[in-house]
Amino acid sequence: MNYDPAATGPRVILAYKNFAANIAVSHIGLGVTAMSSAKVLRGTGTPTDVWAIISSQDLGAKLKAAQAQAPVSHVVVSAPWIPTAELEQLTASHPETKFAVNCHSNLGFLQADPGAMRLVREGLELQRSTWNFQVAANSDRLATWVGATYGTPCAHLPNLYHLDQMAGQDRPLFSGGTLRIGAFGATRPLKNFMTAAGAALEIAGRLRVDLEYWMSSGRNEGGGPLNSAIQQMTMGLRHVRMVENGWQTWPQFRQTVRHMHLLLQPSYTETFNVVTADGIAEGVPSVVSNAIEWAPDDWKAKVDDVHHIATVGLRLLSDKRAPKRGFKALQSYNQRSMRTWEQFLAA
Repeated sequence: MNYDPAATGPRVILAYKNFAANIAVSHIGLGVTAMSSAKVLRGTGTPTDVWAIISSQDLGAKLKAAQAQAPVSHVVVSAPWIPTAELEQLTASHPETKFAVNCHSNLGFLQADPGAMRLVREGLELQRSTWNFQVAANSDRLATWVGATYGTPCAHLPNLYHLDQMAGQDRPLFSGGTLRIGAFGATRPLKNFMTAAGAALEIAGRLRVDLEYWMSSGRNEGGGPLNSAIQQMTMGLRHVRMVENGWQTWPQFRQTVRHMHLLLQPSYTETFNVVTADGIAEGVPSVVSNAIEWAPDDWKAKVDDVHHIATVGLRLLSDKRAPKRGFKALQSYNQRSMRTWEQFLAA
């Protein structure tokens, strides 16, 4: 899209690493998040584009071409992965553009990437030595910790979730038949999927109904033999069927979520959790942990208490107002997050 070079106000680029370009694996989460954020920003009149890039050189080439059309005020790179020396070259080449690297994992999840904290700390050094680079986090908790620990401000750039006109529509409560419960996301130990599966079994047992337990497959990120362990837990239970849902595009995944009666996301650590927001958009409530702060309080369960997760899930299944509370909570989160972005873009 071409922009009028004389136009005032910010013009934003959201850039994420295109994993699929090199290793034929689709890590679409950051791309989905960037596109959703771009839709919200565009809806407020801020020109925003999403770029899937493979390197800092790729980003630099695209940025040079974009600058020839109209000034780019902000470039936000999703997750710390670009070498700091290359970020320094980018900031020097585009001195009037503000750059930020936004961490999309809280501290617990950062342990999965041994180079992430090194890049964050190097980024803080770059932030001290230039005027147009900043380290950011999509979690206020991580941003606050970084500032308190290293004595350098860390911007807060939360996810923005686009809600279209169809989002949050009423849907009938579960009234019998096969119960479909989903626990979706990359297979990581901190996602707590074994506990989620146990809660799903208890819910079906207490309701005395058949169960389809849906879980993601195709992205095992340190989760070990999780699927095998869940199969051992469900083996011989004739009323239970495990459904391994292969990695999908986001529109396809939204259709899968729409098919569920309940989602379970009792994660030990999170910064946002797109799956819970996807469920809200499709009218499906989620049992979550306290780590998903923005969700309704009565959706939250004790993260290491299978029985409590099941009890909260049973209550949500019979609560016709639960989806509306989730929708209002997500709307309120979006409003707060948009104010935070406006402050960042105006600085």
